[in-house]
Amino acid sequence: MTLLTHDRYCEEIAHQVGLLRAVVTSGADLSATVPTCPDWTLEQLVRHTGGALRWVELLVRTRAQEDIPEERVPLGEGPSAAGDAGALDAWLAETGELLVDALREAGPDAKVWAWAGIPTSGFWARRMAHELTVHRADATLAAGLPYEVAPEIAADAIDEWLEIVEFVQRTMPHDEAKELRGAGRSIHLHATDAPPEVDAEWVVELTDDVIVWRRGHEKATVALRGPLTAVLLAFYRRLPLDSPELEVLGERELLEFWLERATFG
Repeated sequence: MTLLTHDRYCEEIAHQVGLLRAVVTSGADLSATVPTCPDWTLEQLVRHTGGALRWVELLVRTRAQEDIPEERVPLGEGPSAAGDAGALDAWLAETGELLVDALREAGPDAKVWAWAGIPTSGFWARRMAHELTVHRADATLAAGLPYEVAPEIAADAIDEWLEIVEFVQRTMPHDEAKELRGAGRSIHLHATDAPPEVDAEWVVELTDDVIVWRRGHEKATVALRGPLTAVLLAFYRRLPLDSPELEVLGERELLEFWLERATFG
């Protein structure tokens, strides 16, 4: 598995921020409930996402060697006025510029505290690219707008999600993810529309210790097939398995079991 370049992640952050801003200024109801994050309104989702970007910008810019509490992040909660799409858009635009500038200045190898055992600015560039990719999907679903993402970003987002599940299993033995252990079961993800240069098939094996995964085409206990964007959203629990663009072959219960327990912890 080869990571994308640091510059590519920075470009994607800028791109995704621009697309999220377009949702904010589209006339969408900022008070609408986000179907995939029902505890949030659209405005709360945007504030959460922008706040995460501001937090990471502070970590990277200061080369923090320990976590920084959210309350210490300047303007981390967003503009004071609620329901003001213009103010929210301006805050988000500034947030994206600050983060991309900090990441580019740092480069991928600067030492920065991170929660997943990869204490570099490069970790945060990748993490924030995918944080934005998925939360923009939440926002577009709430606004009733179409959603697309570049194939190489979608494929890398699935890679990263599997790496996060691995990390949780290694470091949080009492997390729900521990229930995924047990040899003899496997999951195959198969994107049907990926371009030739993007290897968009995965095999996830559940072992007695931790999950083992790789990109490839192999027979499995259950397979999830469909367009890459749909596979990404389903694997992140943003799209129901019974959506018409998806096909589940084999033991559906295992895939449902995975989706219930494969979490950040």
